[in-house]
Amino acid sequence: MNISIVIPLLNEEESLNELYHWIADVMQSNGFLYELIFIDDGSTDDSWKIIEGLSAAHKEVKGIRFLKNFGKSQALHAGFAIARGNVVITMDADLQDNPEEIPELYKMIMKDGYQLVSGWKKKRFDSVIGKNLPSKIFNFAARRTSGVKLHDFNCGLKAYSNEVIKTIEVTGEMHRYIPVLAKNAGFSKIGEKIVQHQARKYGTTKFGMERFIRGFLDLITISFLSRFGKRPMHLFGAWGAIMLFIGFCFALYLGIDKLFINPGGRLITARPQFYIALTAMILGTQLFVAGFLGELILRSKKNSRNYIIKEAINLN
Repeated sequence: MNISIVIPLLNEEESLNELYHWIADVMQSNGFLYELIFIDDGSTDDSWKIIEGLSAAHKEVKGIRFLKNFGKSQALHAGFAIARGNVVITMDADLQDNPEEIPELYKMIMKDGYQLVSGWKKKRFDSVIGKNLPSKIFNFAARRTSGVKLHDFNCGLKAYSNEVIKTIEVTGEMHRYIPVLAKNAGFSKIGEKIVQHQARKYGTTKFGMERFIRGFLDLITISFLSRFGKRPMHLFGAWGAIMLFIGFCFALYLGIDKLFINPGGRLITARPQFYIALTAMILGTQLFVAGFLGELILRSKKNSRNYIIKEAINLN
């Protein structure tokens, strides 16, 4: 199997037939042995019926249907789990990603030695205020925070070696940061390719401005995980030690002052330093406990699957 193409979708009934024939033309003209995996993320239109029809007529078409909408990350997770190709291509189902980019992406993985290649929609056909400007700000922040020098983290058109998608775990809303997850897993050969962006032909976008808010929150999460995901005690333990040290210093000062300097003065509990010491020691203990719990959770068995498959076709 040369290529697995994983396409998550939500209510894209108008574009599926056209997208399939476009992809099939490209694959056949280049002689690729491929599979096309559609992940229906809880569509309420006739998307699944179209996928069933395509699968019945074309053996290379496979489909997974979620019980409800679980999100793009979980759709990619399901597609990655069954993908068999040496190279795995992800793309959106709205015809804004151009399948004619696939042969070059495949070459960059198989011949040029890249482990992951991300598309860069340098020229976009989206609204400036609604998508372009927020996207530029988001990508700038992602580059500075993660250290991965990509221009377009959120481009749906990407290529991966099979080893990458079988190693990383795409959870929550982390599909935007798959290159960062790959880098953290030890895959350092990450490239970028300028790709053609198409204007949306059917329907409307399924993403609003809230995705950028969630994206920045996820950026904070991935930044934390990048630094301390494998050693949470290093963060929580360090801050816990600092807080305990501060609390101990205030307690020592209060004890020395009460016993030797001013024995007849105010009660220790009547002094503000007592509450500072108490609060610091409590916070320090809690931070230590948080670090220990983080280490225990890290060593427990992980399972990122939190979606429910309603139907699947032609997976064998």
